[in-house]
Amino acid sequence: MKVLSTLVLGLVMAFAAPLIAQERTGPLRIEITQGVIEPVPIAVAPFLAENAAATDFARQITAVVAADLVGTGLFRDVPKDAYISQVTNFDGGVAYADWEAINVEALVTGAVTLTSDNRLVVKFRLFDIFTGAPLGEGLQFAGGTDSWRRVAHKVADQVYARITGETGYFDSRVVYVEETGPKNARAMRLAIMDYDGANIQYLTDASSIVLAPRFSPTGDRVLFTSYESGFPQIYELAVGTVTKRPLQVDVAAMTFAPRYAPNGQTVLYSRSEGGNTDLYRLDLASGQRTRLTDAPSIETAPSFSPDGSQIVFESDRSGNQQLYVMPAGGGEAKRISFGQGRYGTPVWSPRGDYIAFTKQNAGRFHIGVMRTDGSNERLLTASFLDEGPTWAPNGRVLMFTRESAGAEGEPALFSVDISGRNLKRLPMPTAASDPAWSPLLP
Repeated sequence: MKVLSTLVLGLVMAFAAPLIAQERTGPLRIEITQGVIEPVPIAVAPFLAENAAATDFARQITAVVAADLVGTGLFRDVPKDAYISQVTNFDGGVAYADWEAINVEALVTGAVTLTSDNRLVVKFRLFDIFTGAPLGEGLQFAGGTDSWRRVAHKVADQVYARITGETGYFDSRVVYVEETGPKNARAMRLAIMDYDGANIQYLTDASSIVLAPRFSPTGDRVLFTSYESGFPQIYELAVGTVTKRPLQVDVAAMTFAPRYAPNGQTVLYSRSEGGNTDLYRLDLASGQRTRLTDAPSIETAPSFSPDGSQIVFESDRSGNQQLYVMPAGGGEAKRISFGQGRYGTPVWSPRGDYIAFTKQNAGRFHIGVMRTDGSNERLLTASFLDEGPTWAPNGRVLMFTRESAGAEGEPALFSVDISGRNLKRLPMPTAASDPAWSPLLP
């Protein structure tokens, strides 16, 4: 995938802070953490093709921008047949009264050009209909024709950011485990896709079991656990070249649950030998291995805080699975989970404010979040089996695996926002599990 060249014509972020209400008194703004019960009506006007060769691209880009925004649950795209005004000139004026008459609160307009050297140039503008003014200056992106979906995601990211004040997350990817075949003999391989399920690419074959892929902080590498050698070992895969290498941390023991440090040069993982499992740290440059825990219990599923100073992990040292936080270099661990049931697979938010986790209690599985000290625990989902949360790059949406019950049950990928709203299944062609969200693409 080609890296986009971005031309910023101008961007002014000038928002007021109040939560959007029935009667607005200032510029349009949505507060995500409170949840939005009534989606904001927005009009994504058909992007204009500024030459004939750009016609199909303009139509496709419009559809993706609208789908990205509506998919958040924060926006409702007003149907095109309700429009009173039509956008026929990207640089022309906006008939605010016509859009207000059909209850539109924000209007997105755009134009697409296909240049002679086969490059797409996409411009967009965003208008606050209530205040009768643009939300920032225009912005322009350019990229190859094979990157048109990335261009659309970038436009949607900017619209999302201007209205919410949060960083977008649409121009990102997800690595996951594709599962095919009967439930008792699943074939597994690593795959990567756009955040919305498009552009699937396979990274491994299905010759051995693969588990728990995790992106590097730059999104160009993936750690995962493979049974290629007959028992679990950690591998690192370069996404661009689709080449992998084993991390020879310890060929005499099982190694699994790897995760990168924020600097991308250190890997946390679990090592199991003789019935005991502890956490270790591996320096990728030197190969030096450091033991972080030393207890007669199972320590696994480690995750760094965004600043790299702390680690959250799961341990059964108290008698059942609970969550603990300790310094990144090892040392005394503090328990942070105290509710009923068992806790596992903790993941620190990229914003540093929450830890997501899997919880099992009273025969149900949940995806939940808590503050980093264990306070303000909130369960966002409940089902037969929900597990393995991963954070969107902006720390405001979670993706996870949900498996259905019964002999024919299979795993699928779902997402939910941190308010517990907008639970939805990703459109996938096959069963899928173990998602891991990338950072925003460069």
